[in-house]
Amino acid sequence: MTPSNDSTQAPRQQARRPQQRVVVTTSDEARPVAIEGLQTLHGAPETSNSVLGGRVSSRTAQATERARERAGRTHRRKRSLAFRIISGILGLAVLGGLAAAFYFYVLPRISGTIAGDDRPAIEAGVDVDIMIPDGSGATEIAEILYQNGVIDDRTVFLQAIKRQDAEQLLKSGPYHFLTGSNPSDVVRQLVEGPNSTAGTFTVPEGLTVAKVADLVETRFGIPRDEFLAQAKASNYVADYPFLSEASNDSLEGFLFPKTYDLTGQDITADLIIRTMLSQYAAEVAGIDFDSVRATLADRYGHTFSNYEIITMASIIERETNTDDDRATVASVLYNRIELDMPLQSDATTEYIVGREVYQSDLEEDNPYNTYLNYGLTPTPICSPGLASIQAACDPEHTSYLFFYMDGDYHVFSETIEEHEVAIANAPSGD
Repeated sequence: MTPSNDSTQAPRQQARRPQQRVVVTTSDEARPVAIEGLQTLHGAPETSNSVLGGRVSSRTAQATERARERAGRTHRRKRSLAFRIISGILGLAVLGGLAAAFYFYVLPRISGTIAGDDRPAIEAGVDVDIMIPDGSGATEIAEILYQNGVIDDRTVFLQAIKRQDAEQLLKSGPYHFLTGSNPSDVVRQLVEGPNSTAGTFTVPEGLTVAKVADLVETRFGIPRDEFLAQAKASNYVADYPFLSEASNDSLEGFLFPKTYDLTGQDITADLIIRTMLSQYAAEVAGIDFDSVRATLADRYGHTFSNYEIITMASIIERETNTDDDRATVASVLYNRIELDMPLQSDATTEYIVGREVYQSDLEEDNPYNTYLNYGLTPTPICSPGLASIQAACDPEHTSYLFFYMDGDYHVFSETIEEHEVAIANAPSGD
């Protein structure tokens, strides 16, 4: 049937649709998040969040999402930075290990290959003295030791340094080693420091220039004749003015007795002589020779030169055994000069004959025979020590004219009779 269009007809009611309920579902990760003092569910679809019967605004949801992203990025950045730091430390450790391996193991072998190994066979157990220059590193030291036969393998030596953690502790200077030594023992010695006395020598009081030459030849291998040819006052007077008084162009009396250390220097006759002359100058620097000469002239009525005072000191040195007697012996010698008596010193004749003096030697006339000649000898008869020089400068006040010494038996006398008694009473020595 066709519906009627009559306006008076009551309208037909539209069928009511049942009200649909919107169910909000969230993932397990959804958590309540406070937004402007209200609770909502974080992580649910934007169109399905029901708060106050409406929707969470898109601005609020976006802000929430950006906060989540920033938190994630910060966490990832922190984790990335820590990873980079740890990786860097591990990388440096690896590089350090590789560098150490190259330095201690590879480099010595490469160096040996490049330089070639032309070291001749060296017998083990031979004494050698070597110098480790200042600033030498482990590799340079290894090469020096190897070339001198102290070690047989540079790499093994460098390994010993590494094991003992000694690279920064090795000391330069002169060393004495045996060829074929244990590398670990060599490292320990290099850590302890120089042990060589190759450059040292001791000159005792009372040696003549000739005896010093013998000592130098024995100690350093410098020929005796070469040393004596160099030991002339004329070679050094320009640098050492006190030599201007020296007689016979002699350095006798000026090669000062002392223990010297010339380690690390090019040891020559000239170096030794200059070192000893410089020591003499240093030792007597505190002596006022002008005052000494004035005092001696006033006391003994005789003018002495500086050179004669050193000559007197040399005789005192050879005539005495102890420091306690030096000033007393000096008084005897000065008293004799004052009275114009010969010194009668066996030591002056011994300087000429070079051995123990016999009675027949005292009958031979020469400038150093003080039995036949008056006054002092032409030159000093040895190099006196400082104690004898001081005794010559400040003799004891006595009236003694004689002395007799035999070992521990020392007697000073004023007259010849007392002197003869002293000789007669001397211990027999049995």
